[in-house]
Amino acid sequence: MTYQELVSEIRDIFMQADVSGIKEHIAYQFDIRGEAEGAFYAEVSEGKLYIEPYEYYDRDVLFTTTADTLLSIAGGTMDAIAAFTQGKLQVEGSFDKALLLQNFSKQANREKKKQKKAEEKNLKTEIKQAKAEKTAEKKAAAGPDTTVSVKTDDIIQPKANTVKNPVKRLLKNK
Repeated sequence: MTYQELVSEIRDIFMQADVSGIKEHIAYQFDIRGEAEGAFYAEVSEGKLYIEPYEYYDRDVLFTTTADTLLSIAGGTMDAIAAFTQGKLQVEGSFDKALLLQNFSKQANREKKKQKKAEEKNLKTEIKQAKAEKTAEKKAAAGPDTTVSVKTDDIIQPKANTVKNPVKRLLKNK
């Protein structure tokens, strides 16, 4: 993974989070070591999130980690506090603001799951529609339906006394 790919992927994940309720200014800098090495920042300002591939010198928190650890935290498969206690994530600055990173990750992942469920529902609907269209095409190709269905209520039944016994009638005529 390259540095640009990492920044792009983190941007895609974190932009799912709704930060409109955060009125305070928060600036995070991420220093990535190892694969995809480099620095970028995430800033919340006036309820909007910005992620840019630059250093942020007036930051509230500096996170130092690897690309894999950051992606695991952002993807919700690793807890930021657990990563910190295991030494996989170093934190300098305001711990209160650092804890908000976990909220971004959780909220972004909830939104991602909602979006995935909606996509699955749409896919199921599309599959049902395609099956219905295919069935309609098969019926149209088979030609017109010449089957006649008759309900028993549609058959006219003779009344009981209207038909006379033919044997009696023959004997009567003689």
